[in-house]
Amino acid sequence: METFELLGFNFHAWITIFTVFGMFTVMLFTKLRSDLVFLFAVAILFVTGVLDTKEAFSGISSPAVITIGVLFVVVAGLTHTGVLQYITKYLLGQPNSYSKAVTRLMLPVALLSSFLSNTTVVSLFVNIVKMWAKKLNVSPSKLLIPLSYASGMGGVCTLFGTPPNMIISGLYAEETGNSMNVLATTIPGLFCLFVGILSVIAMRRLLPDRKTPESAFESTGEYTVELQVPSDNPYIGQTLGEAGIYSIKSGSLIKMYHFDDIPTPITEDEPIMGGDHLIYAGQIDEIIEMAYNHQLVSADHHIFSMDELDKYTKLRTAYVSFGSDMIGETIGGSSFEKDYDVMLAAVSRFGERIKEAPREVKLQAGDTLLLICPKHFKADSIPSSHRLHFFDAENIPNIGYGTIISTVIMIAMVVLSALNVIPLLQCAFLAAIGMLIFRCCTPDQAMGSINWDILIVFAASVVLGLSIQKTGIAERLALGILDVCGTNPIVVMTAICLVGTFVTEFISNTAAGAMFFPIMYQAAEKLGYEPFPFLIALMISVSCSFATPIGSPTHMLVYGPGGYRFSDFMRIGLLMNIIILAANIFIVNIVYPLTPLP
Repeated sequence: METFELLGFNFHAWITIFTVFGMFTVMLFTKLRSDLVFLFAVAILFVTGVLDTKEAFSGISSPAVITIGVLFVVVAGLTHTGVLQYITKYLLGQPNSYSKAVTRLMLPVALLSSFLSNTTVVSLFVNIVKMWAKKLNVSPSKLLIPLSYASGMGGVCTLFGTPPNMIISGLYAEETGNSMNVLATTIPGLFCLFVGILSVIAMRRLLPDRKTPESAFESTGEYTVELQVPSDNPYIGQTLGEAGIYSIKSGSLIKMYHFDDIPTPITEDEPIMGGDHLIYAGQIDEIIEMAYNHQLVSADHHIFSMDELDKYTKLRTAYVSFGSDMIGETIGGSSFEKDYDVMLAAVSRFGERIKEAPREVKLQAGDTLLLICPKHFKADSIPSSHRLHFFDAENIPNIGYGTIISTVIMIAMVVLSALNVIPLLQCAFLAAIGMLIFRCCTPDQAMGSINWDILIVFAASVVLGLSIQKTGIAERLALGILDVCGTNPIVVMTAICLVGTFVTEFISNTAAGAMFFPIMYQAAEKLGYEPFPFLIALMISVSCSFATPIGSPTHMLVYGPGGYRFSDFMRIGLLMNIIILAANIFIVNIVYPLTPLP
């Protein structure tokens, strides 16, 4: 097998190519978890001999991956002391025009995303932006896409603003022995941010004007109705499913009480008893029709608003994100309600309430679920595989001593690493330890804040990038690009950044950064130039994807709350990709002029 060669690629190179393309195909067309897909890809490369033991596990020991994991703890300290909530609450103000509103929104979001996880920043801002938009009499869909765009463009302004920056800078340090300054991307990033804000304002007519998903639940015709099973009801002894009262056309049974007000689990197999109390949520005319057809009577002539349902429950809205294992499934066909002690009251899609039994709706990405939950319900009880996002503010910490301490720790980490007093990894460790020592977060909160699924993807991405470099794929692709684009370095830089931007629209931007690093590095060296400017341009390109909702985790976060359709991102995103790419290439070559290799 060692002598096998086809189209210039050896056996191990072809295994790597098929593994990478197979991985992308599985991620695009199945619901398998991305971390498992990446792990399986690394396992194939290891078992087939493409990578040795040290190489296969190099992602786990990568300083960039470790730094990202430690920064999760730093962010936990800021979150649990109320720093981020305080900032988001008071930054937006009350502008009197859309242009000012976009600027007032995008600048602080970009600033925060420069130093914090952009998914954390966007998660904190979503609910506030929705309330802010209501005061401004603007649809949230006009502001949530700019919110997500700002977080991506802000993230590229520092090395620890986005994972691709961390991964690429880490790979550069391993390759050359030279570390990048944490502010290496600041000037190019700020220029692209400035151009991006102006572009969003100029193209604001391309932003969709969608109904909010929650508006579908605000209809005055929707109520909960309490019905009772009389002692002579012919359906006594049958199950809810057999009697046909488990659900109704545009609503569902959300609570059931047997004698003595004991709540009963709601399943299709639950038997009906005389005197049972059944509480339905849905359109009142349909509930009345169902009650008439099944000889149910009003329990106490009590029809009340949904938010008065029970002093022991609360309403929560959840948004189904891309990659959720619930997509294509129905709530009624799973144990979801039983497992998490919640009841599904309604489902909306594209801002319209679905007019069929909620439990029978096959879920899609972007669907909004109205859930009736117990008072003690915590959103983090839902496993990450379900990809349900909750943005309701709950348990916001009070501002106090810990708030000041955590802020000082964060500022010290940024300053010391920016001045190269202490390397970023050591700074991050010191900051995380400081957060724990001063009780800005508890050890349990610190461990719970670490997103292991994401870290696995990052670590595996480093390994995949290594395999592309080791097998000669990067060198062959670099030579191929030079054959097509010639020896003009700016043309080559633009071509690789363009392809990188396109790939990032469909896969993890961290994976794109790791896999395009060796290609860009090899291309720069083949041209006879220092790779540094090329890599800065690559960082910005793979972090700024605008055209699809799956191109960035923050796009997925705003997709449901904004009531967007998939094409909404493409309308403005394709132009944004071109504009930011042009701005990126222009400013990088001014700030970091191309330097020939010695």
